Amino acid sequence: MIEELISISYRPVLAILCPAIASIFIVLSGKRPNIRESWTMFASIMQFLIIISMIPAIIGGGVIKYTFFTAFPAVDFGFEVDAFGLIFAITSSFLWILVSSYSIGYMRSLHEHAQTRYYFCFAFAIFGAVGVALSGNLLTMFVFYEILTVSTYPLVAHDQTPEALFAGRKYLAYLLSSGCFFLAAVVLTYHFAGTTDFVSGGIPNLASEASRAALMVLFMLFLLGFMKAAWMPFHSWLPTAMAAPTPVSALLHAVAVVKAGVFGIVRLVCYIYGVDLMSELGLGVILACLASFTMIVASLFAIAQDNLKRRLAYSTISQLSYIIFGVALLGPMGITGAMIHIPFHGFMKITLFMCAGSIMVASGKRNISEMGGIGRTMPVTMFAFTVGALGMCGAPPACGFVSKWFLCLGTLEAGELIFLAVILISSLLDVVYFFPIIYTAFFGKSEGSESGLSDGKPKIKESSMFMVVPLTITAIFAIIFCFPNPVTDVILNLAEMAVSNLGGV
Repeated sequence: MIEELISISYRPVLAILCPAIASIFIVLSGKRPNIRESWTMFASIMQFLIIISMIPAIIGGGVIKYTFFTAFPAVDFGFEVDAFGLIFAITSSFLWILVSSYSIGYMRSLHEHAQTRYYFCFAFAIFGAVGVALSGNLLTMFVFYEILTVSTYPLVAHDQTPEALFAGRKYLAYLLSSGCFFLAAVVLTYHFAGTTDFVSGGIPNLASEASRAALMVLFMLFLLGFMKAAWMPFHSWLPTAMAAPTPVSALLHAVAVVKAGVFGIVRLVCYIYGVDLMSELGLGVILACLASFTMIVASLFAIAQDNLKRRLAYSTISQLSYIIFGVALLGPMGITGAMIHIPFHGFMKITLFMCAGSIMVASGKRNISEMGGIGRTMPVTMFAFTVGALGMCGAPPACGFVSKWFLCLGTLEAGELIFLAVILISSLLDVVYFFPIIYTAFFGKSEGSESGLSDGKPKIKESSMFMVVPLTITAIFAIIFCFPNPVTDVILNLAEMAVSNLGGV
């Protein structure tokens, strides 16, 4: 284990405050859209710059801390930036810049209502997500985890149609219930261990103070608390939430909500229980089986969906379980693969959702069966979609190949060939539900192709540059991450540093 150098700094606080302060100015500028959206863009850029300013200290072997107050004996409310948390924070803050630009094009093109509320809640959602990433212990994480739940409810129910309101109620029912389990787990952890701090390699005295049965129950409470990870059978809130506007779907699936769930599970395995205790209790195998089931079954559900956003939603459920699967392998390769799949999946999945939204805005099409020839009229959008789809399948030149390669090595490292078969089968199923979309878009017959007419409808073309530029950038990054370069090196170095600090790995 590498000795960590602790430094006290306001930078985590400043990073958290950027979206919080921006949300106030967004409300005050509600009647002036250009100013309102400028606050969104300014805050997202400032937050990202503050977060990346912490990279040198963390890569140098340090930890950045800031404590607000002591809530209970040995439990502080504050932040602690380590290598793993910084990976999630970088991902969320950078993608907020791009999805903010995308939101401007999307919301204006469709003349959406309640745009001030939308940008306000979006800012608070990022406030919650980055707060989760930089939390120094379970108590702080719980507070921001619940802020994330509450702030995203109005986004899910944004359209205020019966379908959207139902989706919002279901979203709250699942995730507020999971918050109760999370809180119970935090309280029990404090009862047994006398602390809720994240410790590389696990809390030292947790195993000695709790019985085996208590540890098993506590682990299940944590899993139920991290229901945002959408593991089966507690997943149905996620496809239902597709009633939300597409930028919100991108936020849910790539930037904040579901990533907070899998981030929490990685924290649980590596920083609360620790690899040694997980192995001793046999929890790694149980978690890997749960993830394997979700990976396969969610992919089968995806194949059956004609609505593009719902197919992507089930794809997300499957891909999130790759992260759970990797950390459940309890080895360096598997955990590294899990950690890097958080940003890599984020860039690929947000590309796919932004492409789906771009197609909907430009053509009004939501179902895959209606998208024949769309790739010939929207080549940039569909090229970006193809990049994201290849990555999800684990095929180069997209970065999904890299993280899945680490996961495959992790199964060999653990000596579990059955789990290697699971990854390969799941990746094959990814091909089954993604490649027909690409084929339909580029080689399918478009409307009016037989008569050579467009039935009097306006010719379909690429959507607003506010939308096309962000999805192009995320697709380019999905390719960049597949090759050695300074940007990829930062992510890999942070993951390797986090894994090297786990001790028992």
